[in-house]
Amino acid sequence: MSEEEQKQKKKKKKKKQIIVLETEKVESKLLPELVEALDDLEREKKYVDIQVCPCCKSPKVRRVDSMKGDMSGHMGLTPPKYECPECGWRERLVVKATNRPTSVKDVVIMAEAVEADKERQKRRR
Repeated sequence: MSEEEQKQKKKKKKKKQIIVLETEKVESKLLPELVEALDDLEREKKYVDIQVCPCCKSPKVRRVDSMKGDMSGHMGLTPPKYECPECGWRERLVVKATNRPTSVKDVVIMAEAVEADKERQKRRR
């Protein structure tokens, strides 16, 4: 292979990588509806927690069945595994969207998490 052909192959690989990264950033079409529904419930003084996919923000997150690969989660040995049917995300950690009022304790926990994240990023550099 000549050098020109190798350069063209590298360019194609870079283009493919960029396309893959762009497709992963897609948010769910249900996100605005979810936010609106939580606001409506908050006006009615009804507070709920809804599981949300951390990748696409879809509220359609469900627990993985034991026959589909989460036997230890159903036996109680490990935390349960969740999956998102929209983006294919599958992990043991799930994010919850809520319309509950934020307490002082919650604000302190969030501030500590932000500080820990900043420290972790500094160590990586």
